[in-house]
Amino acid sequence: MDRFQLCRALRAAGVPEAYYDIPGCTPAPRPPGDRYVLEQRDGRWIVGVRERGTHEVLERFPDEDRACRWLHARLTDEGPPPVEATPEEIDVLLHDAEGTQRRAREDFERAFAEARRRGTGNTAAAGDLTEPPPVEATPEEIDVLLHDAEGTQRRAREDFERALAEARRRAAEHPPGDDGRTEPPQG
Repeated sequence: MDRFQLCRALRAAGVPEAYYDIPGCTPAPRPPGDRYVLEQRDGRWIVGVRERGTHEVLERFPDEDRACRWLHARLTDEGPPPVEATPEEIDVLLHDAEGTQRRAREDFERAFAEARRRGTGNTAAAGDLTEPPPVEATPEEIDVLLHDAEGTQRRAREDFERALAEARRRAAEHPPGDDGRTEPPQG
């Protein structure tokens, strides 16, 4: 497989072009963003990832075919099939409002204390990893936090329901024994 066959196979598999940068295949110039990169350097093929302005080499290959097949497998692997949640797990996810509110309050208090500490210029000594003492939030801040916790719970429920519907859709499209992947063209 060469890089042009790889591009065709990735498009056929529905992998968005924003996920990869392959010379001669993907549009140039590209806007900044995180993506896999295929490059040829000093007679070797390199697959790396560009994230947050840095480039990390993931694998080196002696030939283009191996590099392209590795990248294809990486970009088309959907991971393990979704596991359906048990009724007990669903119940915990949907009804743990108190736990969600408690964790949100703890996170809020930590962030609020840190913001106040930074705002006053009160910095801990170097190497001091202790948390700053808790700072009492105002009633208005607590009110916002508690109302937002309800929104967080609602959004979590909506996200869960969307994920469950998507998992069911995928399970219906790919019966057991069908991994749903398109094999790359043979070279």
